Amino acid sequence: MNDKNPKSSSGKFRKWFKRKHKKKQPDPYYLQDELSDGDDFMEDIYVSSLEIDPCTSTNELRIFVGTWNVAGRAPVGSLAVDLEEWLKPQDAVDIYVLGFQEIVPLKTRTVIGAEDPRKATNWNLLIGKALNESSGCPWLTPMLNPISSDSYHYVRNPGLEKRASFSAICDNTRMRGKPITQHRHHQQAVIGGSKYKLMASKKMVGVFISVWMKEELVTKYSVSNVKVSSVACGIMGYLGNKGSVSVSMSIERTSFCFIAAHLASGEKQGDEGRRNHQVSEIFKRTSFPRSAKDEHNIHPLTILGHDRIFWFGDLNYRLYNLEDNLARHLIQKKDWKALQEFDQLRREQEDGGVFQGWREGNIEFAPTYKYSSSNFNRYSGGVPSRSGEKQRTPAWCDRILWYGKGVKLLSYLRSEIKFSDHRPVSALFSTQIEVNKSSNPRIFSKDTIVPNIMPPEQIIFPLQGTSGNYEEGKATLLSLIVKDTEASSIHTKKL
Repeated sequence: MNDKNPKSSSGKFRKWFKRKHKKKQPDPYYLQDELSDGDDFMEDIYVSSLEIDPCTSTNELRIFVGTWNVAGRAPVGSLAVDLEEWLKPQDAVDIYVLGFQEIVPLKTRTVIGAEDPRKATNWNLLIGKALNESSGCPWLTPMLNPISSDSYHYVRNPGLEKRASFSAICDNTRMRGKPITQHRHHQQAVIGGSKYKLMASKKMVGVFISVWMKEELVTKYSVSNVKVSSVACGIMGYLGNKGSVSVSMSIERTSFCFIAAHLASGEKQGDEGRRNHQVSEIFKRTSFPRSAKDEHNIHPLTILGHDRIFWFGDLNYRLYNLEDNLARHLIQKKDWKALQEFDQLRREQEDGGVFQGWREGNIEFAPTYKYSSSNFNRYSGGVPSRSGEKQRTPAWCDRILWYGKGVKLLSYLRSEIKFSDHRPVSALFSTQIEVNKSSNPRIFSKDTIVPNIMPPEQIIFPLQGTSGNYEEGKATLLSLIVKDTEASSIHTKKL
């Protein structure tokens, strides 16, 4: 529609608006000086209301992101000490996001057989113990209705503040384009006195993600839309020996996406192309569908729809065109800058092959792969070659990247746990979240502001204040929606 046409309804409204306020200064509550018709008009209202909203503030959260390929080894009790050393539980960390690879051996029966939820459960119990007991909080092993699924997310139970509710949720896993929906069931685990709560967890063959959040922050902030997704892109392009598991969640008004991935192995020329393709597949196939229970609670459907995104795991990018003996020489000299010149992931980013625009911290630690299975103190292979050992040039296979504004890297390092042929890697981030200042927000979602296109005499503008009393000349301009703190009501003044 041509909104400049004086005969159109919006044209008449524009002409009247300009005449009425020709000499008046714009009021901060009015969201635009000029009005347009249709969808663009309502979009402008929404965007402008977000930009000038005085009812929001930004708070800081510290997020620990870790990745570790455990080479198919089961978690044992003695590992708890090493795990505590890696996680270093302390008050400074608000959220722990941990990604693991190969929590089961990648053999035929584990890749094509049914999922065994006990592996994920055992890892979660060990992580919970490491995070909570070291902080002086007793960790009560869930005995009543123990979690027995490979996929769960946190559900707030307002009636029971000290109960953590874990719900196994369906995940649409695509196989040859056909969705396979798992059965949904709910189970409860009672965990008393915990400092950190399990918010989400997902396992796909050997790839595993576990997200924990301070219990006090779960109560303080609105945590919503906790969803998981998995993408299998291994053998034949759809088996789960390689792929990703992801968690989507919103904290107040800020959405987060965490992707734990295990990409194709190999150090031959051209193997990087397979890894790049798998990254592309994960971007395309990861989804967080809306359900009937979501109603008007809108959340991002894809990875790139989130505000803050963290991608981590055994990405398997190697050192490009570098002889093994020279690589080991640079490692011995700790010349990380020279070694990074051959880093395949950095080169692929620069060439536009993968992760364009994504960021990673400066690598100032030794390559994390591959350590000898007989002696985890040294790299596998080398000259002279050792009998029975795979000849692998050391590489930074385990990486952590991020995308989005409002994220600051505080540290990026590796741990010296000698449990597998990989060393764990971790990054500590400071990130900002948008928080409503009160429980009576004045900003509405686009769907709440307007369900359809309305004529000018019914246009609704979100304004601050609850009284509905405005200066002379302004009261006749706009319809307003006011949510009262005691009871929601709509007050409308017609033009």
